[in-house]
Amino acid sequence: MSEPQDLEQDPFAAGMNARRLEAFTDGVVVIIITIMVLQLRVPNEGTLAALRESAPVLLAYLLSFINVGLYWNNHHHLMHAAGRIDGRVLWANLFLLFWLSLVPFVIRWLDASDYSAMARAAYGVVLGMAAVGYSLTERMIIACNGRRSVLARALGCDHKSQISILLYGLAIPIAFLARPVAIAFYLMIILLWIVPDRRIEVILRE
Repeated sequence: MSEPQDLEQDPFAAGMNARRLEAFTDGVVVIIITIMVLQLRVPNEGTLAALRESAPVLLAYLLSFINVGLYWNNHHHLMHAAGRIDGRVLWANLFLLFWLSLVPFVIRWLDASDYSAMARAAYGVVLGMAAVGYSLTERMIIACNGRRSVLARALGCDHKSQISILLYGLAIPIAFLARPVAIAFYLMIILLWIVPDRRIEVILRE
């Protein structure tokens, strides 16, 4: 059986479904961010002391907003290089969205439990599984479009995703031992992805 054609060989058939999937994902991300904002508790008093009491949940919100934003940003680049998509891609993308949809839940848990160890670890589990979902979506797109596709050539071995999953795997047990260290791991992952994947941009310019 011949390998699927690349995006360059069949641009019209490739783009339609990918754009629809991108639009669906955009809508889900908007809902997730909206829920995150609505769950923030307003300080009971108009003082700096009351605002400081809200600082931990605001930090969790800030980290989560950036993380969800990074997934949205990189997903946008991913869809531009996607080529055709099939059922495997749809299910992998739904797997990613499922874990992202749990981000508001873990933020609320962090707030209600005063950053308990279990909630800190759950935060890492949710974002770690989202990272797995994103990597899986990449793999399924490549499987659908072939080893010579735009995305396959752009990502190569994709060490970036592998490092992210590894860091989340380390942060989860550390969350039970040292909160600052776990947060530092989460920040490291954000810094790793803060710039959209330039490998895809470079390939698309060729």
